Amino acid sequence: MQFQRILVTGGAGFIGSAVIRHLLADREAEVLNFDVLTYAANLMSLPGVEDEPRYRFVRANICDPEAVQAAFRDFRPDCVLHLAAESHVDRSLTGPAAFIETNVLGTGVMLQAAREYFDSLSADEQAGFRFLHISTDEVFGSLGDEGMFHPDTPYDPSSPYSASKAGSDHLVRAWGRSFGLPVLITNCSNNYGPCQFPEKLIPLMILNGLEGKKLPVYGKGDNVRDWLYVDDHARAIVTVAEKGQIGETYLIGGEAERTNLEVVRTICAILDEEAPHAEISDRSGLIEFVTDRPGHDFRYAIDCSKTQAELGWAQQESFESGLRRTVRWYLANTAWLDAVRTGAYRDWMEANYASR
Repeated sequence: MQFQRILVTGGAGFIGSAVIRHLLADREAEVLNFDVLTYAANLMSLPGVEDEPRYRFVRANICDPEAVQAAFRDFRPDCVLHLAAESHVDRSLTGPAAFIETNVLGTGVMLQAAREYFDSLSADEQAGFRFLHISTDEVFGSLGDEGMFHPDTPYDPSSPYSASKAGSDHLVRAWGRSFGLPVLITNCSNNYGPCQFPEKLIPLMILNGLEGKKLPVYGKGDNVRDWLYVDDHARAIVTVAEKGQIGETYLIGGEAERTNLEVVRTICAILDEEAPHAEISDRSGLIEFVTDRPGHDFRYAIDCSKTQAELGWAQQESFESGLRRTVRWYLANTAWLDAVRTGAYRDWMEANYASR
């Protein structure tokens, strides 16, 4: 598939911005970024797009049917990459309603608008249309010491976040089966890399480590995650849209299982080398174990062999190389970092995009 116009929801978010950067650098399609600009969105993660003629931005909510329908009508996409979502597990424990609204209701609005638009297309245009829903491995629940998630693993979500994503996955499949919408789904492992909002584990540990603050680790730090560099994920998303089979699910992982404690210790070692602290020679001494969060799944691991074998995608970064690149990015991008820490990025977006 060679798409001409790609609609990306949540394109100002961590993964969405990586996808848009990849599309503008390596593809020729026009790109519409459809994003409501929540706290975790940051248009500073898309430097230079204002001078890119193939890029457009609409500030709107995926829960708004009229705004979504207008985007389909005016932009006329031949591909939708649906990434917009509330994504932080801890926030879902204290405010689950926002996750249900955005992840379930918002996906339903997107699907219905896509269906109506798809039904209006010619046969040739329908043959070239795709709706790709980007989801998470957390919908599968928790693994023990052995085993991996596969595309046919039964769903068993543990948190309001993962339950809301599971619900959206089911809606996507239902619109494919009931209405013939050409849908695909990806489920990915934990992402990390540049431009990630610092409520997540890796950026939080980097920022705290730089400032010599405590490094809080849930429980004993023995929970295991598979870590995926965000640029590898962005390439995989576009590859699935272009080459994937309609109705199929593709898993995307980093093949890099690490305990949370191993992750934090690796960050400490890289920081000690890349940015020595005047008073702290070994930042691992800053690690502090805190009360575990409710419903904390023990282990995730993804079998992404189907995606690799059928679509020819492969990771380009190991966990160690990707993590070092990530640390160096935060060290080199102090303007982005300072804007996030002070909240200035919100003021900048409100001043420049409030009326759009």
